[in-house]
Amino acid sequence: MSGDIDLQRALSFGAIAEEYDRVRPSYPAELIDDLVELAPRTVLDVGAGTGKASELLVARGLDVLAVEADARMAAIIERKGIAVEVSTLQSWDARGRVFDMITAGQAWHWMPQPESSRVAFSVLRRGGHLAAFWNLGILDARSMDVLDEVYAAVAPALAEGARELPAQIEEQRGHIDAVRDAGFEPVELRTYPWRATYTAQEWVDRIATHSNHALLPAAQRDALLRGVAAAIESLGGTVIEVASTALILATRA
Repeated sequence: MSGDIDLQRALSFGAIAEEYDRVRPSYPAELIDDLVELAPRTVLDVGAGTGKASELLVARGLDVLAVEADARMAAIIERKGIAVEVSTLQSWDARGRVFDMITAGQAWHWMPQPESSRVAFSVLRRGGHLAAFWNLGILDARSMDVLDEVYAAVAPALAEGARELPAQIEEQRGHIDAVRDAGFEPVELRTYPWRATYTAQEWVDRIATHSNHALLPAAQRDALLRGVAAAIESLGGTVIEVASTALILATRA
């Protein structure tokens, strides 16, 4: 995809900010435990969205500043009582501030490289950490077989088929080179497995906040969501997601 398309998709979330905050999954407590064990006092949460990661860190007593490019998303962060500045990371004015940790939940892949890794390195204290993480998952095989038929009929451009979870996790290694080239060492990939069960409405609400779904023409999107909901009801009304949160953890040497 071109940079313009990436930006369009990245900024599509602002139009559905309230729904995004309501239905997108949070992050495993074990991951937050691991970050807190690194003893950061100050955290810069970049691409913060609606503050789903920020609020978990604030709840652990950390001093968090969120940076979010979309003002509509940032407004929800501010409503949660978390300090936020509206900017992309690469154009953000640090004004001499440095941090113990930088986090990026579900956002690092939207940020241009190598610029973003270099900015992250420049605003971290020596020994500080960059923590970029993603929720990744796939539905059970029976559900996928049925839903694939819906996508093929209604939105064939989105019907490339879901990648198996190990392949999704392995794909995150592609971010490691840019991080390492910016001067971070060591850089490691950790995973935190989890599972969740969704009703038809819960799953439809969830996928409606995915950028590739949100950018479909309204009539096509509505038809797709109706078809997905009907398919899940035909399966008994629920689907199971087998998931993992992948964390790239890097240290400013």
